Amino acid sequence: MNEHPRPADRHPWVVVPGIWGSDPEHWQSRWQDTRGAAAVRIAPTSWSEPEPGDWDRAISDAVAACGRPPVLVAHSLGVLAAAHWLAAHDGSSVVAAFLVAPPDPDAPAFPEAARGFRAPSRPVASPTALVVSDDDPYCSVDRAEHFATVLGARTLRVGARQHVNVASGVGAWDEGRRLLDAFVGAVPEA
Repeated sequence: MNEHPRPADRHPWVVVPGIWGSDPEHWQSRWQDTRGAAAVRIAPTSWSEPEPGDWDRAISDAVAACGRPPVLVAHSLGVLAAAHWLAAHDGSSVVAAFLVAPPDPDAPAFPEAARGFRAPSRPVASPTALVVSDDDPYCSVDRAEHFATVLGARTLRVGARQHVNVASGVGAWDEGRRLLDAFVGAVPEA
């Protein structure tokens, strides 16, 4: 047994995928598999026709299922859902939020089915990192950095990683796991 867990493994996780969920080859699914019961995936009823209120309830349910404050690990549309959830709820209910590859709801590539989701509009109380790819087809770097400023989040630029998903070829995304551990490791213990 590892006596010195990785910093992010000291807390439960709530996994917040994007539209349609993350398939088994997505880094979120791979990371979740390594955590077993210590990671809870949100379970909205509207994966393919996402409804913001449904996703908000799903995040609340997943956080409550953890039993103690978790780390939110969100990707794509899940970033927008998590950002709005964080702004609307008590910051003490989560340890931190690791938000990867936000989409821009005002960009032409934004999925029509997800048009009810909005860009972050308020700061959040929880320590938050926004991971930004330099060539994400769903969000420009400038727009992502604006989202980070609005949230009060730390921006972590990862270079050219497209949308940081299966299609971008990041695989299990070990680099991202190291970023998560470094970020959570720097969060003061409550």
